[in-house]
Formats: sequence, C-alpha cells, structure tokens
Amino acid sequence: MSETAAAERVVATDSAVELLTKLSELHGGLMMHQSGGCCDGSAPMCYPVGEYRIGQRDVLLGEVELPDPLPPVRVWINGDQFELWKHTQLILDVVPGRGSGFSLEAPEGLRFLSRSRVFTDEENARLDASPPRTGADFDD
Repeated sequence: MSETAAAERVVATDSAVELLTKLSELHGGLMMHQSGGCCDGSAPMCYPVGEYRIGQRDVLLGEVELPDPLPPVRVWINGDQFELWKHTQLILDVVPGRGSGFSLEAPEGLRFLSRSRVFTDEENARLDASPPRTGADFDD
C-alpha cells in the first residue's frame, strides 16, 4: 500500500471470495450487511442485491471483488455500529457450520464470520481524511 493510499475497511479471505463467487453464480449480484446483533448475533449477512434495504445512515465499508464477469459485493454496516468498529478492518471469512436462515449461505454447510484487526495510527489518519460513503449517497 502506498503511503498516501487509504487502508481498506473490508477485505475477504480466499474462502470467503470462493463462497461469494458460488453464491453470486447461483443468485446474481450480492451485497453483505454486518449484522449488529438481534436474531443472528453479529454475523455478516449475505443477500441478493435489492433484498435488503440500506438505510441512509448505513456505511459502505467497501467492496469485495469477484472474478470477472461477476460484479463486486458491497459490504455495509449500520452507522452506529460503524462508530464502534471504525478503528478496525473487517475481515470476511468462512467457517463450517450453518449460516443464518436469512443469509444466502445457510444451505451450503458454511457460514460467514467477521474477524478484525485494529488499524495502525497511520491508517486511521488516512481513513479519517477520506470518510466512507453512506446509504444517503446512493440512489439505488
């Protein structure tokens, strides 16, 4: 990463990209939302694009690139939860187990899992200089 480039707020393991690729081939374009609790704990949830309504305060953490010609997967988080997590990089991973009934990976025998790492002071400074986009910035 160059000294002027911002750190990525979200990255995905090879296993997560592989599962997202499979799900995208089955269901079309995908999006993910980092759950903040309630029914499904704090699991990252995977949905077909358009089946989860992004709120104006939801924060776009970034996109996970998939192999061509598949579109990238946008990864979102609730604005209040973002304030708690903004100093960490979200790492999407996959582990054996049954995913949430609401998330597309549920029948695959795998589930998405969030891991994280704390940004360095330098990364935080660069991220502060380029605030993320929110749902209010999008028409779709």
